Amino acid sequence: MKNKIIEAIANPIRKLLGLIRIIVYLGSSFLYRLFQVKNCYFCPLCGYYGRFKTEKPVTGARKNALCAKCGSSERHRLQYLVINEIRKTIDTKEMSMLHFAPEYYFKTIFKPIFKTYITADLEALNVDVRQDLTQLSFKDNTFDFFYASHVLEHIKNDRLALSEIKRVLKPGGMAILPVPVIGKNTVEYGQEDRHEFGHVRCPGADYFDRYNEVFSKVRIYKSSDFDQKYQLYLYEDRTKWPDNITQRPFEAGEKHLDMVPVCVK
Repeated sequence: MKNKIIEAIANPIRKLLGLIRIIVYLGSSFLYRLFQVKNCYFCPLCGYYGRFKTEKPVTGARKNALCAKCGSSERHRLQYLVINEIRKTIDTKEMSMLHFAPEYYFKTIFKPIFKTYITADLEALNVDVRQDLTQLSFKDNTFDFFYASHVLEHIKNDRLALSEIKRVLKPGGMAILPVPVIGKNTVEYGQEDRHEFGHVRCPGADYFDRYNEVFSKVRIYKSSDFDQKYQLYLYEDRTKWPDNITQRPFEAGEKHLDMVPVCVK
């Protein structure tokens, strides 16, 4: 009799506890998803999950730009994801890469996945070879991959640089050559701009037409091609840049696409 009474009391308690567990699970899942979308992002380079930092260069603040662990920015994460997409279709282990103006984020990533990995720069000391991108010393058809991120906007004779990149690539080789794209139309400054880290031009989306003049195929990857959890967009108000804004092809708004062109010889 005593056991029946205990069981009669215990059953509704178990049901209530089960209901509470379901409510807590659903509530926490909802809060997690809400928190994930609004406040936290995932860095594919280092595996960090959480809030990203705001970057504050002279050109204006960019919110949610930097990974709080490894410091990678929007463009580094997008470029890394593009490399991963490319590696789904080709095996890089027997290939060679020339990495110009190498970022420390990518050195440790690229070196193990290529048979030959060479770094180069015109001025930096911590590279394998000192090179002028308009006068490369390498023989024709030397590399399978060429990588130069945010470099061509610093070079006055960029068409000569593109010709040199194509020359040292093997037939079918790839060049990944992103630049900071601001608006639709490219503007040539004629000289280095001290407000933009020595840029000699402001590339627009039409800048990639120059790549089509040199390479047989150009594919443009964009921020919108990947999951928003990686935070690949540029959040900045470009109308507040400190230089003469009438010279630049600005886009309206605060949220902007980033782009990564993959060129094939």
